[in-house]
Amino acid sequence: MAKKTQQLLQLFYRESARVRLLALDALPQPEAEEQQALNQWLATKRNFQRNEVASQRWIKTCSAGYITELILHPNGTLEEFTLFKREKTHGEWQLVDGLIELYIEKGDNTYRCAVVANQGSSIHSAIEYKNGELHAYLKLAQMRPA
Repeated sequence: MAKKTQQLLQLFYRESARVRLLALDALPQPEAEEQQALNQWLATKRNFQRNEVASQRWIKTCSAGYITELILHPNGTLEEFTLFKREKTHGEWQLVDGLIELYIEKGDNTYRCAVVANQGSSIHSAIEYKNGELHAYLKLAQMRPA
């Protein structure tokens, strides 16, 4: 199964009735009745375009309530700030098959995720890995320029 297909399926399972995180290597194939729901869910997603991603600020949050601000620079680097204390970390981003792949280092920890764009909203979602282990379900909101 292609990497993007796996990432989409993983997010579908999290955002569907199963409501749990499943590792990429543990994804079941959709059953017949799930396939229709998957197709409907996919119709609500889209590919990101480079011009809408770079030089924008984003708010990133997880179900545990950790909130940060991301700045994606055109050169593929990123800065992340805790929302209130403004502690800064660095990372990289790239657009791969319409998904935004983020890589962030914080101390001894590395975080990776692939952000999937929503069709009718500027709030997008991702599954995050911490040090290679399944970690969190994220929401990322694009902040429009003032």
